[in-house]
Amino acid sequence: MNQDLSILHLVLHASVVVQIVMAILMLVSLTSWSIIFAKVLGLKRVRQDNDAFDREFWAGRTLQELFQDASSGNGPASPQERIFAAGMREFMKQRERRVTDVNVLLDGARRAMRASYQREMDVVESRLDFLGSVGSVSPYIGLFGTVWGIMHAFTGLANVQQVSLATVAPGIAEALVATAIGLFAAIPAVLAYNRFARDIDRIAIQMESFIEEFSNILARNAAPAAPVATAMPAGGADAGLQAALQAARQPQGR
Repeated sequence: MNQDLSILHLVLHASVVVQIVMAILMLVSLTSWSIIFAKVLGLKRVRQDNDAFDREFWAGRTLQELFQDASSGNGPASPQERIFAAGMREFMKQRERRVTDVNVLLDGARRAMRASYQREMDVVESRLDFLGSVGSVSPYIGLFGTVWGIMHAFTGLANVQQVSLATVAPGIAEALVATAIGLFAAIPAVLAYNRFARDIDRIAIQMESFIEEFSNILARNAAPAAPVATAMPAGGADAGLQAALQAARQPQGR
């Protein structure tokens, strides 16, 4: 007697517990795929925005102009631009308070940039833990469905006097579908997690390098610019500081 062993037939005729396991795995798989596509687009946009700001930063524009653009909120700001704005804002606030200690100025700006960096990394790494959980847990959920299905299949054979392979095969096959769906959900999630983790590491290194470079610019100019802080207008950096900081960026060769 020929039996229909198609995937759809096996799913529809599986036990209730196995069907629930399959439904959970399919839902998890669809969710992970939506996260994967969103992450691909999101990380690509972050890299492009950071590269665009990096080129603009080293193109010769004054820091005051860059800070005004970053603070105005016109257009989508890159994570690196928000880090720059946080450090520049704190540096200027310290100058307006007549702080002359170079270490205090730099520490304040660096802490502000580090706090902004951590916030940006939290956004970039969002939902990445879900992919890791899917990759590690889905095979076990599928295995649970398989074990339960095999138990159900053998329990149903207790009242059968003559057992053959044709009798056992459908029950085992429908149980194994749960493991297959679990692997189908786990493998893309693991591959995506590893790829995104590598891309996020590169983004983190780029932003950390920018923090160090900008901190060096402030360090080279904080000491000579401190005595003229009294000439600074309220709410902005003085022209001497801007000229000094602008000059400090020129030897970088960017």
